[in-house]
Amino acid sequence: MCGRMRDLFLAVLLFALPCGLFCADWPQWRGPSADGVSEEKGLPLEWGPELNILWKRPLPGLGTSTPIVWKDHVFVTSQIGEGPRDAKSQDFAGASTARENGTAETGKVQFVVQAFARTNGRLLWSYSLDSEGDLPPTHIKHNLASPSCVTDGKRVYAWFGTGQLVALTMEGKLAWRRHIGKEYAPFQILWGHGSSPVLYKDTLLLLCEHPAGAYLLALDKTTGKERWKADRGKDSRSYTTPFLISGANGDELIINTTPHLEAVDPASGKVIWYAGEPNRVPVPSPVYHEGVVYASRGNFGSPYMAVKTGGTGDVSATHVKWEVKTGAPYVSSLIYYRGLLYMATENGIVSCIDPENGETIWKDRFGGVFTASPVAAEGHIYMVNEAGETFVLEAGKEKKVLAHNTIPERMLASLAISQGQIFLRTDEHLIAIGLRRAQ
Repeated sequence: MCGRMRDLFLAVLLFALPCGLFCADWPQWRGPSADGVSEEKGLPLEWGPELNILWKRPLPGLGTSTPIVWKDHVFVTSQIGEGPRDAKSQDFAGASTARENGTAETGKVQFVVQAFARTNGRLLWSYSLDSEGDLPPTHIKHNLASPSCVTDGKRVYAWFGTGQLVALTMEGKLAWRRHIGKEYAPFQILWGHGSSPVLYKDTLLLLCEHPAGAYLLALDKTTGKERWKADRGKDSRSYTTPFLISGANGDELIINTTPHLEAVDPASGKVIWYAGEPNRVPVPSPVYHEGVVYASRGNFGSPYMAVKTGGTGDVSATHVKWEVKTGAPYVSSLIYYRGLLYMATENGIVSCIDPENGETIWKDRFGGVFTASPVAAEGHIYMVNEAGETFVLEAGKEKKVLAHNTIPERMLASLAISQGQIFLRTDEHLIAIGLRRAQ
C-alpha cells in the first residue's frame, strides 16, 4: 500500500473508532488537568522504529515544548537558528549536549508554530516570526522554544523565551501578538525562560518570574489587552508552569518559586498561602489530589513535600503534611496516579513514593537522564529519558516494567496522549504512536 493510501486508510480508521475509547484532547502542558494523567484506553505498551509508529514528521528546529492536541490538530513550537548559550550550563548538562538548531543564518533566530493533522501527520499550517531584541543565553539543553502552547479550541497561544507571544486562530491566522519582554521587562533569567502560558476563564496567565523583577500577568485571551499585573518582587525566579486547582475557598494558582511553594488568586495575583524554605532553581510543576499539593522543589538534591490546601499566609507550620529534604528530580515533575507518587531523576533513578508520609516504597536505577515529566493512562506510567527510551510501568506498589521502548533520537519534551495516540517530540521529529491494526 503506498504512503498516501496508507495515511488515508489510517485517517478513516481512526475517525471510525468509538469516541468512548478516544475522546480526550491534550490542550496544555501536562494534559487536560495539568497533572500528566489521561483517561484514554487502548494505548500501546510497545513501540519502536518498526512497531506501532502511525506517522513521523520532521521538525524545522529544536524545542523542548510538549505537543498539545485539540481534535485533529497537533500543535508544536520550534526555534530555528542558534542563540547564545550560557557557558556554565555545560557543568549541569548531565548526559546531553547542545544540538544544531535548524538552518537559519548565523545569529538569526526564528520561532515557528506548526499544526499537524492528528490522524496522518500532514502539515496543516506553519506560522513563523523573527526573534526581536537581544537573545537571552540559554542552557545547552534548553532553548527559546521551551514553553508549550495552550489552546481553548478557538485560539492557540504560543510564548517564546524572548517574551514574544502570539494568539493564532485554529487555521493559523494571527489574532493578536504581544512582546512581553519589550513592553514590561527584558526576559533575563539564568539559562532562559521556561514557564508555559495558562488559560483561566477569559484570561491568559503568564508567569514572568525573573530575578530583575518578577510578576504575574493576566491578559484578555480574546484581545491580548492587560487585565492585571501583580508584581512579585526581585531576586526570585521560576521555570515552572503554574497550574489551577479548586481550593476550599475558591480557585487557586499553584506556583513553585524561589522563596516558597505558593498559591495565588488567579483572578488578581494576590498570594493566598505559601510554605517551604527557599530554593534556588524551582523547575518542576507540582501536582494535586484531594486537597493536597505534592511538589518537587527542583535544583540538585531537590527536596519534595506535601502541603494541605485551605490555609492562608505562611502555612509551613500548620499545613505541611510531610517533607523529604533530598532525592526528587531537578527538572522532571512528579506524577500522582492511583494512590501513589512516581518520579524520575536526572541520575536515572525512578522511585515510587507513599503520598501519605513521603516514604519510599521502591527505588531503582533505570539509567539515562530523565528531563521529561512522566504521564499515566490505563494503569500504566510512561517515563521517557533523553536517549529516547520509554519505560512503561504498571502502576502499583511493586516495581513492574512492562515495556522498554526505544526511538534512537534525543527526547527532552514530555509525552502527550490524545484520542488513542501517544505523541513524542524529539530533536528531529514529531512522532505519533498508536496500535496498528491489520490493513
